[in-house]
Amino acid sequence: MRVSVPTIITAHGAPKQSISPAAAVDRIADFLAPGKVTLLTGAGVSVASGIRAYRGKDGRYMNPNYQPILYHELTDESTKGFAFRQRYWYEIKSCSQSIRLMLYRLRSYLGYPPVRDALPNTSHYAIAALQFASYIPRLVTQNVDGLHHKAIGHLWEPDHIQQQILELHGTLHRVHCKRGHVVPRDMFQDWLSASNPQWKAFVDNLEKTGQKPRTNPDGDVELEGVSYADFVVPECPQCTLEGQQNSFHKPEVIFFGESIPSRIKDRSFYDVEKSERLFVLGTTLATYSAFRLVKRALELRKPVMLLNVGPTRADGLPGVEKLEISSSLVLRDVVRALLGSRASHDSVIVHLLQSGIHQPPAEDHEIISRNT
Repeated sequence: MRVSVPTIITAHGAPKQSISPAAAVDRIADFLAPGKVTLLTGAGVSVASGIRAYRGKDGRYMNPNYQPILYHELTDESTKGFAFRQRYWYEIKSCSQSIRLMLYRLRSYLGYPPVRDALPNTSHYAIAALQFASYIPRLVTQNVDGLHHKAIGHLWEPDHIQQQILELHGTLHRVHCKRGHVVPRDMFQDWLSASNPQWKAFVDNLEKTGQKPRTNPDGDVELEGVSYADFVVPECPQCTLEGQQNSFHKPEVIFFGESIPSRIKDRSFYDVEKSERLFVLGTTLATYSAFRLVKRALELRKPVMLLNVGPTRADGLPGVEKLEISSSLVLRDVVRALLGSRASHDSVIVHLLQSGIHQPPAEDHEIISRNT
């Protein structure tokens, strides 16, 4: 089976057009003012929380050696598949395909804590304010970091959050075995730590010294020159109680090559169809699962606004208005423009607009792939 990693396909090659923050605030506020908007977000929204996007401002992958685990590799029942599943929690770059897959488990084990500990940034909280004020009743996110949930979680009950926020590509915060037993990722992380005390000590040292390995949006990291052979993947305790041996575990994340469950796909289309317009934020739309939502909105003649820094798959498409500007520069002012005096008198809105970090990854750690 051959599955390719999605790339940006810009059919019309529209030139980049800059816009001032003030002009962008006016345009976005006008677009959102009628309400009934579905918001589609991508990795760019979480960059200010310290989680790197896959691509830089030029649209190229920032990691030239980026080699994601493919779904058919992860679920292979053979010894080769076991090796790939071990890699899901760890990976070295320069190795054979079978060894690459074997490493991913440890790689994810090391990469999960930075995602787990990440805090919502100012954009997440501005979006939460727009949700709370009912301008954005539906949010579809490609991100698996759970930061939208963290931003609104103190205002809405979990059931209501599930109704209003759709995680298109799943979540890093739950893990299931192949027989369907689901556990919180924090619990599974504890199992991995108990089975691998030497790696637990390594993680503790990273946190103590403030070292942060390069973390991708899906929670894996960059490591070189380390051995994975001693990494142990624990058995599922529930399967053991039922008399089965099972060390196959998978996060509830949609892998490259894996089909999105029909209920999630149908819900994503429903969210677009029930809205009056689509606002797209911080994504190149390289994955078709996201791009097809833009296509569906255009088919239904719904207005589409795209806010992203760098090229996207929808650049130049008729019916798509693109603003080339970072959400962190404008979204809080958009809330103020929309809500007027409420933005300074409603204690909930005031708190949301005063919340959020702005700690993007250091530029000198970004490796941009260039053709030479």
